[in-house]
Amino acid sequence: MNSKIPNLESIRFEAFLNATGVGIWDWQVQTGDLQFNKIWADMLGHTLGELQPIKFSTWSNTIHPDDFIRANILLDQHFNNQIPFYEFEARMKHKSGHYIWVLALGKLVERDDAGNPKRMVGSHQDITQRKDIEMQMLLSSELLNESQRMGKLGGWTLNLITNVLFWSDETYRIHETSAEEFNPSVDSAIDLYLPDSRKLISEAFERAIINGIGYDLELQIFTFKGQEIDVRTTCTIIREGGKIIRLTGIFQDITERKTNQRRLEKSNRELESANSLLVLFAYYDVLTGLPNRKLLAERIQQALDKSHSNNTYVSIAFIDLDGFKKVNDNYGHNIGDELLITVGTLLKNVLRADDTLARIGGDEFVAVIGNISSPLESDVVVARMLKAVSSTIIIQKKLLKISASIGVTHYPLDDSDPDKLIRHADQAMYIAKQKGKNCRHIFDIENDAAVILKNEEVQRIEEALTNEEFLLYYQPKVNLSTLEVVGLEALIRWNHPEKGIVSPNLFLPVIQNHILEIEIGKWVIKNALIQHQCWLSLGLNILISINISALHLQHYNFVSDLKMMILEYGDIKQVGIEFEILETSALKDIKLISKVIKACNKLGVSFSIDDFGTGYSSLSYLQRLPVETLKIDQSFVINMLTNPNDKAIIQGIIGLAQAFGLKVIVEGVETPEHAELLLSMGSYIAQGYSISKPMPAKNILSWMDNWKNKPCLVDGRL
Repeated sequence: MNSKIPNLESIRFEAFLNATGVGIWDWQVQTGDLQFNKIWADMLGHTLGELQPIKFSTWSNTIHPDDFIRANILLDQHFNNQIPFYEFEARMKHKSGHYIWVLALGKLVERDDAGNPKRMVGSHQDITQRKDIEMQMLLSSELLNESQRMGKLGGWTLNLITNVLFWSDETYRIHETSAEEFNPSVDSAIDLYLPDSRKLISEAFERAIINGIGYDLELQIFTFKGQEIDVRTTCTIIREGGKIIRLTGIFQDITERKTNQRRLEKSNRELESANSLLVLFAYYDVLTGLPNRKLLAERIQQALDKSHSNNTYVSIAFIDLDGFKKVNDNYGHNIGDELLITVGTLLKNVLRADDTLARIGGDEFVAVIGNISSPLESDVVVARMLKAVSSTIIIQKKLLKISASIGVTHYPLDDSDPDKLIRHADQAMYIAKQKGKNCRHIFDIENDAAVILKNEEVQRIEEALTNEEFLLYYQPKVNLSTLEVVGLEALIRWNHPEKGIVSPNLFLPVIQNHILEIEIGKWVIKNALIQHQCWLSLGLNILISINISALHLQHYNFVSDLKMMILEYGDIKQVGIEFEILETSALKDIKLISKVIKACNKLGVSFSIDDFGTGYSSLSYLQRLPVETLKIDQSFVINMLTNPNDKAIIQGIIGLAQAFGLKVIVEGVETPEHAELLLSMGSYIAQGYSISKPMPAKNILSWMDNWKNKPCLVDGRL
């Protein structure tokens, strides 16, 4: 169209083309000559003069190579009358070097006498903007689809006019089907829900349609492949002119989250169950059901508070059975346990309704006799207790004759706190035993022989420390599954010149909360470090556990003293010791204890909580104390084979340890049956007489050599 058309019609036509932005071309097929208008040249960034004259070959060079092949195919099809006209979207090269999209339309208008193509006319329209929009929409759609797939989040729409239900691709994927396999409808979609969920979704859907109330529900469905999954489905109401015309919402697979949620809820229930058991037995003695030491202290404090308010007295009576050890030795622990239960009942029956009787361990009981106008009033009650226990008791057709020694102290004559009142009554009880048993003795805070006796005992223990009469025994800790020896507990013994080897429970209580307790603690640490170095030199690197008292642990020089001892007697790179602290002492000042433990950790010393379960206060302290191990108290282990409550407590503690990422060790494993049951419960580290009694250090290596020859835990034999 490079020639000018002078008539008015041509001018109008040119104006029309300019207005529509359509470029036109006229192609002489056989000569290749190509004519075009200015708009066609403008599309490609040229002037008419730059492109004239032009041949078809020049035009073809502007077509993108990927599009040129397709263009030729369409031309051939049109020339051969296979398609009525030529239509093609192609990229053409702009003068600046980039490509634009054009919509090419053309039609053959003349053939020669032989029927060959001669002339073809057509148009080009710039569709770059439309193609860009389409590409953006395609990318957005792909991104949306991918986002839905990654988030397992689909969508749905229900047209209430046509009743057509639309599902997005991800909604089909969640249901494990496709649009080709399933044509969704309201009824067929609701049928996929599990019965309880089906009822909920049906009611919610009805409210949405009738009342215009949307919903957001977490339900369960069956997929088309039979899987049971959790889904979240929502509904939003779309109105037009006040009328509900459409419902739309999301459909999301939340199976993973719900599964994790159910696991967490199950774990929480198990923790709550274990918590309940521990709370129950934190205040009551497992065997007798009487208050334990913790609840006793609270009851004493309550009685003291009432004493202040009412100007009355409180008597604390410490009862220790005479001859109980003989019963245990002759008849076994089962008979002994029944005897303790019976004695507890007898003592409780002779007390008044408001009095408290507690069992604080072994064959030791404490009675709190409060709200009395004179200390003499308690004498009647104490006499009744002595008489009740001194009677002959029948247990499993066996006649058992025992008695009791009772020590008594009176508040406020003895103006002490609950712990000291119990200790004073205990000291008085000791005098009662010295006087011949089966009697009572009253504590005199000023000049009682019990005080004198204790002072003498403390002085004698101090002399024993100076004279190096103490020694350490070691009790192995083993893995019940592999029988590997994983540690040794250092246990102090007194090599008394006259009495021989004396157990620690006969002398350590005497120095409780005395400065001598710290000195003996230092002695134990020093000698354990020396022994560890000795074994290291012989090729044995094994962890030694040391019991640390609350008084020693909280001493302001504890960490600095420990560091000096490690440097002097140990190896800072292989310290080889672990501290065991009582649960009750750990709870007294968690902030301080945590600080001390962390400081010791930096020195290479780890910690475990000893006698776990006997001093329970709050599970939260397990998160706050940087300990590595829980040591289950042997009081729970002794009767675990016959007492389901003890077994449940142990199982609960094992679960707690697993929840907090802690190791578990069980003490008091006395029989192979105990070991087998613990293994089945998932507890592997243990110590007890069925493995080995405590022994001198000189015997450890030979014992370990013999232990290595044990094949395994088989047929109830260690």
